[in-house]
Amino acid sequence: MVCTTQGCINDNEPTGPSLSVGEALPEFSVEMNDGSRISTSDLLGKVGVIVFFNTDCRDCREELPVINRLWEHFKDDPAIMIVAIAREESASQIEEYWEENGLSMPWSAQENRNVYSLFAPSVIPRIYISSPAGIVTATFDDTNMPTFSILIDAVNEAL
Repeated sequence: MVCTTQGCINDNEPTGPSLSVGEALPEFSVEMNDGSRISTSDLLGKVGVIVFFNTDCRDCREELPVINRLWEHFKDDPAIMIVAIAREESASQIEEYWEENGLSMPWSAQENRNVYSLFAPSVIPRIYISSPAGIVTATFDDTNMPTFSILIDAVNEAL
């Protein structure tokens, strides 16, 4: 993985379409660091915030504290679910990064691109906001990383 001013890339990044606003969330299921499982069906009836990251990515490192702040803001709100999913990263790497940087939101380690590839072929970080019906209402990537207030607005618009 190589990090540039435009974001993090892998020399062999696949190309193709990414999930867009107006499309339904794909079927996925991930195990979180606390042992719980979260799947597409768990997001239905809630606003979903799905974040793909890798802690070696500079843009991800800049955005993860923003996402953590969003998680802290909404963690007790049953109408909002935030899911942070790694792309090609082990649990031990993530755990170490979380501890070093004081992050508290739950995460799912994924050592491959199986879940990520359901959403996009390349580029991290990526953030998808979905409506309670499971329809994508907003997307963000390394070209338009949102501030905390932009994320709050996107979540409120999805309600």
